[in-house]
Amino acid sequence: MTLPSDRHAGACLHLTSLPGKYGIGTIGQSALGFIDQLVSMGLKVWQFLPTGPTAYGDSPYQPLSTFAGNPLLVDVDYLVRLGLVSQSEADRLGDLSMERVEYGRLIPLKTGLLQRAADRFDLHASAELKAGYDEYLEGNDQSWLHDYALFRILKTRHDERAWPQWEEAFVTRNPHALRRIEESARAELHEVKVVQFLFYHQWQTLRSYARQNDVCLFGDLPIYIALDSADAWAHPELLRIHRRGRPTHVAGVPPDYFSADGQLWGNPLYDWQHHAATGYEWWIERLRFSMGLADVIRIDHFRGFESYWAVAAESTTAREGAWEPGPGDAIFDAMRAALGDLPIVAEDLGVITEQVEALRYRQGIPGMKVLQFMADRLDFDLTEIDENCVCYTGTHDNDTTLGWFNGGPGDVRTAEEVEAMQKAVLANTNGRAESIHHDLIRLAFASAARTAIAPMQDYLGLGSEARLNTPGVPSNNWRWRLLPGQITPEFCESALEMVHDSSRRW
Repeated sequence: MTLPSDRHAGACLHLTSLPGKYGIGTIGQSALGFIDQLVSMGLKVWQFLPTGPTAYGDSPYQPLSTFAGNPLLVDVDYLVRLGLVSQSEADRLGDLSMERVEYGRLIPLKTGLLQRAADRFDLHASAELKAGYDEYLEGNDQSWLHDYALFRILKTRHDERAWPQWEEAFVTRNPHALRRIEESARAELHEVKVVQFLFYHQWQTLRSYARQNDVCLFGDLPIYIALDSADAWAHPELLRIHRRGRPTHVAGVPPDYFSADGQLWGNPLYDWQHHAATGYEWWIERLRFSMGLADVIRIDHFRGFESYWAVAAESTTAREGAWEPGPGDAIFDAMRAALGDLPIVAEDLGVITEQVEALRYRQGIPGMKVLQFMADRLDFDLTEIDENCVCYTGTHDNDTTLGWFNGGPGDVRTAEEVEAMQKAVLANTNGRAESIHHDLIRLAFASAARTAIAPMQDYLGLGSEARLNTPGVPSNNWRWRLLPGQITPEFCESALEMVHDSSRRW
């Protein structure tokens, strides 16, 4: 399945934001229930953020592995049903907030629960589940899983420090040192692998259910990997880093709408010469793996394939940097030759040049249009949005439409600029201030874009309190959650009417 060929609508909601009683959204019954709600709303596309294990700032865009799943997303009730944990053990997570993800409290509690489940797997799992685990190991252990498990064990033994700060023998992957860990930590390695299998096993249920209901799962792939990741540790040759994991330059973007200093991401840059010499083998496997989880994948920061912003590693902001050439057509040609049609969407926001647009057009890759960046102009014309794109009201990096329209906390715009924006948006939507969230959704639905998507916060008409992420702000992000019962049958019917009125297929 790829993005629908005719006109459809969808919603963006990260999995951590799903409702539930154990402190964080998961890929269990709440995810299946959300698919049911999407169907009731007439929505055919569910977009979510990267699903890897998080670390720094709890950001899904700085995962500890590009292949592993986030253990926090494994459903607790699912573990109870499998007989791997008791209900009383699960209930220890029951007093966690249902309104916000409290990562500081959640992580130790859920990590301990998952470890108990993994310890009991060999004794309590069914024969069918054990057979599935063996098959999972056969397909993943040598390619990435064993390295990831080693990475997690060593990271724990080094007080969670980044791998360049570990003992020299482990930084440089001394074979004798790694063998000693493999022998002394067999049970711990098994735990990590079992938890990854439980994530995978549950994800297959989610994906199968989405397909049964004709809902397209729309994933997200960060262009860069984190320095503190199993990928960088196991394959430093992929990156422009020294032997001990010190990068010379790091990734970011220059000053833009979101930040006057730009965004200093800090990710190591790729050694594109190495990737080219291998025929982009690692990228092919990365995309192949992502296609096993989602029907369509948004590639974050697409412009980095044409040229990327390189910042000296010692810099404190992204202001001082330079554009360097990316791999261009070669990487997409190689992926297409290996995988066939590429089910990807380009995140082409920010500073986009003619060369970046030309690359996207040559490759036939849909781009993105965000109304919060367009409908704030009096000269905006809806025909600026063509069919080969995904049209959004806003993204996870924006304030909610209501917060943006009213000028939410930390807004860098002046009162005069907010007032001018409001005037333009009301004119372009022919709407009203009190219904601007739905009016902007209707504008997206009215566009020629084959797929139109709004965050669930916009469907619900929520303000800045429901913002998921503020770029450039390192804390208090990725925490907002839906509440149980917040999506009512009446709400679904109202959304279905908007889809129906826009002549989008439902």
